[in-house]
Amino acid sequence: MTQRLFSAFLLSSALLLVTTPARADKDAVQFGSSIVVPEGQSIHDAVCFFCSVNAKGDIDHDVVVFFGNVHIAHQSKHDVVVFFGTMRADDEAAIGHDVVNFFGSVRLGENVTVGNDLVVMFGGLHAADSANIQGSRVAQPPWIFWPPLLILALIIVIVVREIRASQRRRYLAAYGYPPAPPPPAPPLP
Repeated sequence: MTQRLFSAFLLSSALLLVTTPARADKDAVQFGSSIVVPEGQSIHDAVCFFCSVNAKGDIDHDVVVFFGNVHIAHQSKHDVVVFFGTMRADDEAAIGHDVVNFFGSVRLGENVTVGNDLVVMFGGLHAADSANIQGSRVAQPPWIFWPPLLILALIIVIVVREIRASQRRRYLAAYGYPPAPPPPAPPLP
């Protein structure tokens, strides 16, 4: 049974490594290879895993990036969603609907327009004063997330350390200290 599961895992891993990027009509989907939209050209959707999107041209619909960055030079006509990365919009850029970023930062240049809401969770927001956000602006700084997580990690480390120390004391109480190694033999004359 274990051998069959291991074989299935190896086969699926091999297929994942040799797959070609999925493409629909003017959609760009990449895994590990960045998406670049040249100036004067457009794509419909951009979805990127472990890579970045550099859009000097237009994006007609959504941009979704996991573990990468997004650069919008001109316009994205719908949503821009980024997890664990940076979203940057150049001066005079336009985003038609929402901008959502988790665990990253958002930088909006001069006269950038966001059609609906701007949400930045556990990251930084750097927007020019002339940036126009037509919906709600929600920015949750990272210090709200990291201190409780660090305190929880510290508690776990202390508990594990105390459990190991207790087990070590019980072992030594039951069996005593191990015997000392014999002294080294004198050199032969």
